[in-house]
Formats: sequence, C-alpha cells, structure tokens
Amino acid sequence: ATALLRDLAVTRVSLGVQDFAPAVQAAIGRHQSIAQTKAAADAARAAGIASVNFDLVYGLPFQTIDSLEATIGEVLALGPDRIALFGYAHVPWTRKRQQVIAERALPDTAARFAQQQRAAELLVAAGYRRIGLDHFARPEDAMARAAGTGALRRNFQGYTVDPSDLLIGLGASAISFLPQGYAQNAVGTQPYLAAIEAGALATAKGLALDDKDRLRGAIIERLMCDLEVDLAAFDADPARFAGECAALAPLEADGFLRREGSRVIVTEAGRPFLRHAAAAFDAWLGQAGRHAAAI
Repeated sequence: ATALLRDLAVTRVSLGVQDFAPAVQAAIGRHQSIAQTKAAADAARAAGIASVNFDLVYGLPFQTIDSLEATIGEVLALGPDRIALFGYAHVPWTRKRQQVIAERALPDTAARFAQQQRAAELLVAAGYRRIGLDHFARPEDAMARAAGTGALRRNFQGYTVDPSDLLIGLGASAISFLPQGYAQNAVGTQPYLAAIEAGALATAKGLALDDKDRLRGAIIERLMCDLEVDLAAFDADPARFAGECAALAPLEADGFLRREGSRVIVTEAGRPFLRHAAAAFDAWLGQAGRHAAAI
C-alpha cells in the first residue's frame, strides 16, 4: 500500500479519528485504536506524503470534555500537520444507522459548544493556527500560510489551498464539483460498480449553478475563509444585499460581527457562529429541508 501511494503521487491524506474513548466508539460503531491510527499515519509518511490530517469530532454520544481532552492529547502526540474539528451531525431522518443512537446520550447544545471551545483552546495552545471555522494547521503548513492572504479556499469538503475550480469525486456516493455545478455518483456500491463496468458514468444526480449561485457562493467562501467579506467587491451596489445584512442584525447585536460600510466582519467571539453569518447569503438554505445543529 505504501508503494502504491508513492506511485500515485498522493500528497495529502486525512485520517478519521473522531474520539478514542471506547464508550464513544462503541456508540457510533467505529472501533479504531490509537495504535491503528499511528500505523496509518506512519505508513503515509513513509510513502513520502508530506501532509497528514486528522479529523476530530465533538458532540458524539457519551462524549465528555474529559474524553475529548484525552483524545486530543493522543492526537498531538502523533503530530498531524492539520486537524479538522467537526461537530457530529445527528440526522437520523437521513442516516438510518443513527436511529439506534439514543438522543439522551448526545451532549446538549451547551455541552457541544463547551466541547468545541475546549478543543480549540487545546489545539491553539499546542501551536496550531486556527483556520476559518473548524480547521487547525501548523504555522509552516501551506494552509496556515494561505490564511488571511485571500488565497485560502473552501469547498463542500472543507478548507483547501488548491486553486482549481474542478474537484472529481471517485467511488460510490462521491460528489464532484465543476464550474457548471455539482454531480453525485450513485450512492449504492452495486449500481456504482455496474455503471463503471458498463463503461458508463456513474453519475446519479446533479445540480446546475447559475450566475447568482456562483456570486453567492463566492461571498460565502470569502466569509468562511477570511471571516470578512467586502460586498462592494462583488456588486457595485451593496444595497442589493440589504435583506441579507438585515438578517445579520442579531449577530451584530450580540457582538459576533460588525459592519463597516460594505464590509461584513466576523469577530473572534463570533467565529463559532461563522456558519450562521454565511447562511444569510444562502438563497437555497430554506428549501433544503431539515439540518443538523449548526454548532
């Protein structure tokens, strides 16, 4: 496997850690030891992969600040170049396997927020730079260097320094992004393989973007990456976004953002609520059905 990664010129890998606590792993049906994670990271580095990312998750069933602190301690000992800190999305109406998780086992909103804040504190104290909403990177990492320069990008997979407007997803359920819009492969493994073996595309559905979608997407991307956006840079008449700015008023009143002319600036206190600010510019949000918690 190491030789194959080297032959394919893979430059970055991401390993899902979630939480090392046995009770949490049992609840989510994901058993992964520290030794297994270390072996995978070591194999990646042996293959010459320069950047190793670990995914951590807060808000999991039976998770506590103590278990999260212990997991972060083990993760820091393994020295990943980047760390993504995601909130667990409990969506049993779309994920049938989550229906077996009792909601009473889930941390409430206040506990989720406390977990997120404590995890961020530990990672920053360990020398990682906070990137946007939920990423952390070593100061010498390309992502940390791009932050604040306008070069940082964000797509539906998270933050990136890749300037390409083309993202190709491989495998069942994978999503691809093109300038024209999004395309998703067949979700089931069998229909996906059948299409590939027949020499056809495995695309099952897609969403075309228009100019308005691309404009709003660009505004959201800059806000998510830079924690600020100048609306005048996207439209000669910023008043066009009067409705969106009005929707930001509660966040402004709470000190989570401020407005300076045509600029919308999220404060450090508002960083955890960055997704709320970006949502004001999402014309599709109210049409997309139920969602997971924003924090």
